[in-house]
Amino acid sequence: MAESEKPLLIKRYASRRLYNTETSDYVTLEDIAGFIRDGREVKIVDLKSGDDLTRQYLLQIVAEHESKGQSVLPINVLTDLVRSYTTQATSAVPQFLAASFEMFRDSQSKWFENVNSMNPMAKGFEAMQAQQEAFLKAMTGARPGEEGDKPAQPASESKEDLETIKKQLSDLQAKLSKLDK
Repeated sequence: MAESEKPLLIKRYASRRLYNTETSDYVTLEDIAGFIRDGREVKIVDLKSGDDLTRQYLLQIVAEHESKGQSVLPINVLTDLVRSYTTQATSAVPQFLAASFEMFRDSQSKWFENVNSMNPMAKGFEAMQAQQEAFLKAMTGARPGEEGDKPAQPASESKEDLETIKKQLSDLQAKLSKLDK
């Protein structure tokens, strides 16, 4: 098994200090939460007895985050969890929660894949935006040397276009004055 696939072993000393066996230093609950957020599996054991304390410490991390206002679990979910410890549903709850979180992780990874696959589409939008900007520059008569790589139009074409536009504007004004009467 590769090093990164092994759970990070954290030992709890009698003084309740937590010791990272990979880096040979002491860690806090927040450090452990960071390892987990980074995708690392963690195993916390009591140095003297060898008992697995992972569940206890993970619950403590969740409780600390919840008490700091970083609430993830709604009250009704917490209430249902407490109830599940006193009912026959106790055996079904862990499997249900595990399956629910597995589905959540799958849908989250699919969502990220879809966002990443849309990246070429975003590039297409950027190309369309560049075309629109070039069109607007052409319509507003950007001069040579200004933004853009548009070659200068011959002066005769510009004058003809200007005359055509003036005539069209004059025609529109005449039609508008007829409508006002």
